[in-house]
Amino acid sequence: MSVTPTVQQRVNREIRAREVRVIDNDGNQLGVMNLNDAIQAAWDRDLDLVEVAPTAVPPVCRILDFGKFKYSQAKKSQESKKHQRIIKIKEIKMRPKIEGHDYDFKKGHVMRFLSQGHRVKVTIMFRGREMAHTHLGKNILDRLTADLAPYAAPENPPRLEGRNMYVYLVVKPGAVFPDAVVHAAQQEEEAHDA
Repeated sequence: MSVTPTVQQRVNREIRAREVRVIDNDGNQLGVMNLNDAIQAAWDRDLDLVEVAPTAVPPVCRILDFGKFKYSQAKKSQESKKHQRIIKIKEIKMRPKIEGHDYDFKKGHVMRFLSQGHRVKVTIMFRGREMAHTHLGKNILDRLTADLAPYAAPENPPRLEGRNMYVYLVVKPGAVFPDAVVHAAQQEEEAHDA
């Protein structure tokens, strides 16, 4: 039986029930016991009585070394944090009258962010009379989505919110990025870590 940590686990005299079902340190059931007898059984083994299922009737308690238990739970928590990857949202902003070179430059940034596993928000900003030509912004977002189709997919169609039109791009599973993009992303991560 595995012990899952709760927000605040009750130990020994903190347990409030009169009778508890006891499991020893080898996983064998000792049965339902008076709380004082259960605590004494734990202390006879130089261990603690820990409440593992407070909602059960009667509550289930386990005999174990609480200090070691807390330490192992902290280690597991650290280990799981070490292996998890945090996905950030990166944003690239463009204007509806963007030139070809600038478009390619920003597309390179989007590819680099995607190769690092991040979500990318591509925003087209409109000013003044450009609001009358929102189709130009949609065309740019559609072009970018089409150019990046082998690597990324839009979460939703482009949306207009106020004076900005945006789309979120996420990496397609199994997407293989060009070596130059991966190399640039690795150099950026190394520079960031240093």
